[in-house]
Amino acid sequence: MTSASEPGPLAPPAARPWPPILLAAIVAAAVAASYLAPLSWPGQDDPMAHVAGLSLGAAGLVLMAWAAWTLKRHGTTIRPDAAADVLVTDGPYRFRRNPIYLAHALILLGLAEITHNIWFVILAAAYIPLVTWLAVLPEERHLEARFGDAYRGYKAQTRRWI
Repeated sequence: MTSASEPGPLAPPAARPWPPILLAAIVAAAVAASYLAPLSWPGQDDPMAHVAGLSLGAAGLVLMAWAAWTLKRHGTTIRPDAAADVLVTDGPYRFRRNPIYLAHALILLGLAEITHNIWFVILAAAYIPLVTWLAVLPEERHLEARFGDAYRGYKAQTRRWI
């Protein structure tokens, strides 16, 4: 029998690593859609628009690196299909519960600006409910089963997305 501070083995939150699968599928779909059903870019083609769009993408890359480094520093997995060893609540996780998935959405918006492909924006909007359903909700159930009241307290004080 394990104590509350020493959680025992538990099944992983998901059988597949849905977030990177979804991200790759959305990038491929946005590229394909730009050829099959091209839509004009509604944004301005000026330096400030480029700075704003590229800043979103850069912020996503920085956020993803910070979140991955934080998980590594705590000795727990970054894999969404593996059981968590530690409840991480610092670094970017002190602000949001899912910084890597938020980073993915920001990166997709940055790709939209770089390519002027509006499909990245449209599909970034689809990414959020899909990753919530396929990854976030199972991860939350896993973390609650694994860490109990500690996770429930963290969840009550830290937003999921924005």
